[in-house]
Amino acid sequence: MSDARYPHLLAPLDLGFTTLKNRVLMGSMHTGLEDGNKHDRLAAYFAERARGDVGLIVTGGYAPNRAGWVKPFAGKLSTRAEAAKHRVVTSAVHTEGGKIALQILHAGRYAYHPFAVAPSKIRSPITPFTPRALSTSGVEKQVRAFVRCAQRAREAGYDGVEIMGSEGYFINEFLVTHTNRRTDRWGGDFTQRMRLPVEIVERTRQAVGDDFIIIYRLSMIDLIPDGNTWEETVALARAIESAGATIINTGIGWHEARVPTIATSVPRGAFAWVTKKMKQEVTIPLVTSNRINLPSTAEQILADGCSDMVSMARPLLADPEFVLKTREDRVDEINVCIACNQACLDHTFANKMSSCLVNPRACHETELNYEKAGVSRRFAVVGSGPAGISASLVLAGRGHTVDLFEAAGEIGGQLNMAKVIPGKEEFHEMLGYFNRQIELLGVHVHPNTSITAESLLARSYDGVIVATGVTPRDPKIEGQEHPKVLSYIDVLRNRAPVGQRVAIIGAGGIGFDVAEFLLHDGHSPTLDLDEWLAEWGVVDPAEARGGLAAERVRPEPAREITLLQRKAGKHGANLGKTTGWIHRAVLKMNNVRMIGDVNYERIGDEGLLVSYGDKRENPTWIEVDNIVLCAGQVPLCELQEPLEAAGVPTYVIGGADVAAELDAKRAIDQGSRLAARL
Repeated sequence: MSDARYPHLLAPLDLGFTTLKNRVLMGSMHTGLEDGNKHDRLAAYFAERARGDVGLIVTGGYAPNRAGWVKPFAGKLSTRAEAAKHRVVTSAVHTEGGKIALQILHAGRYAYHPFAVAPSKIRSPITPFTPRALSTSGVEKQVRAFVRCAQRAREAGYDGVEIMGSEGYFINEFLVTHTNRRTDRWGGDFTQRMRLPVEIVERTRQAVGDDFIIIYRLSMIDLIPDGNTWEETVALARAIESAGATIINTGIGWHEARVPTIATSVPRGAFAWVTKKMKQEVTIPLVTSNRINLPSTAEQILADGCSDMVSMARPLLADPEFVLKTREDRVDEINVCIACNQACLDHTFANKMSSCLVNPRACHETELNYEKAGVSRRFAVVGSGPAGISASLVLAGRGHTVDLFEAAGEIGGQLNMAKVIPGKEEFHEMLGYFNRQIELLGVHVHPNTSITAESLLARSYDGVIVATGVTPRDPKIEGQEHPKVLSYIDVLRNRAPVGQRVAIIGAGGIGFDVAEFLLHDGHSPTLDLDEWLAEWGVVDPAEARGGLAAERVRPEPAREITLLQRKAGKHGANLGKTTGWIHRAVLKMNNVRMIGDVNYERIGDEGLLVSYGDKRENPTWIEVDNIVLCAGQVPLCELQEPLEAAGVPTYVIGGADVAAELDAKRAIDQGSRLAARL
């Protein structure tokens, strides 16, 4: 049945010398497991995805030498001793019937270390180190390093390699004039500039033989000023095919590009059209990439002839059984990636081990397991936000009996507000998954029930988990009872009418969410690809270099908004590194005034009276129709004390424990880990 519903996605792909079982490629991700000697953990991580039926896995990036490190002591493969350590990884994948390729990634000027090298001595805008410009022989040395790395990968048992030629890394830097100002054989016109990737592929093929997969990751749309023209990109693709590549994978945008490419606000399959454009130019299989998180999306992309395979990286962090569940007609059981970046990319940039917000086991397979309990016990979980639901599901999955009490009429807690924010529609999928798992695992849900400590004590539970969440902090502003004043709950959950001129008090994550909700009046550009592309200035790369338009189409915002915070400095400073800049850019594009270092003096008929700095200078009325309070939260945990006093084992998690913003990542991780050990 599933093969009939997803005939393109589940079809095998014949590469001539080998066949892939389906059209799913697990895209490369930096997780931190590549660094140091974590090969046993890496083996468990990849084996779980191979067992989940992925067609071809691609590892995180491994440098071909020290100069190519992403950071000091990052993953590197250049010696036979290093190759031998990878045998445990490749053997684990092959035991599960999978295939795996090693990504060769040379960081170039994106390297976070002082040994960085590049075609020219030009520092990137996202790294603090200025690279050393390579000599002619120095470039040749890097080419040999790529080839040697591929040879070592074959020795280690890998089925192939992916040569990273996109995202602005070393190879990409040779292709465009603003990073390659050389005048030798590795610079000049485009024929000279593309010599590096072509020689790398050609010489790699000669070194590894014909029965080894070579994927080339090609930047099909740079999304930077002075990026490649479409004609140049096509010329490179054809040359890469002629040089011996087996597959071309789609890379979208340099890391320094100011266009979002993988955040949740990016439409699903937003760049498949670029790969489809290339399908007319080459004959080897093409992989398309970015924001493909559902089987239906992947199937449609393949059915439309956009590509021969789809790359899904983070969706396989979220659910290692993605493909298996699709094949077994259990699509409604897939734990869908919401593209939040909070536990994967944000962790990478913070030099922490990656994981997944919706699946804390990702990259922690050897130490976080949900084994069946020896004795079944009865637990009450109070509150069905992400912490409470996660605890309930893990407990029930381990064989315990769980009663889940929720004061509202539906599960989800604050997720039900998050899902209405433009660009955060993926939270609907998260809630759908939770509801299905509750049904499958037999969690007893009690909606519209404000359970008391007395009632809980009367039921004699073996333990109670308090996940009652947060309540808005009282900002104690004179006049805050004025009818102009609304809370973020009034706006997002209760849909209170809001005027044209709005002041938002608090510039954290909730303040930004409310601003975006009000700017778009509930409408979401994420649900309209053409509108989204126009808003971010993305065009056909045949029309403009790098696929960037000269101007962006900016529709008039629905409201005039002022976003205020007490502290000085950047608004949204604590937002995720990979998404915070996007939220700030959206507000800036929509003319939101961002004011910091303010004191909230008084609210009255005129609006909001503020002053500035420690000396409370320049008192000024901000004339608005409404003031929305987003001034933080405090824990709601009134059940804890009476339960503990009665001697009931009580555990406080999520916002009820720490009310720092609305942190679903911490809540799910905390709930899951608690339930795993009870």
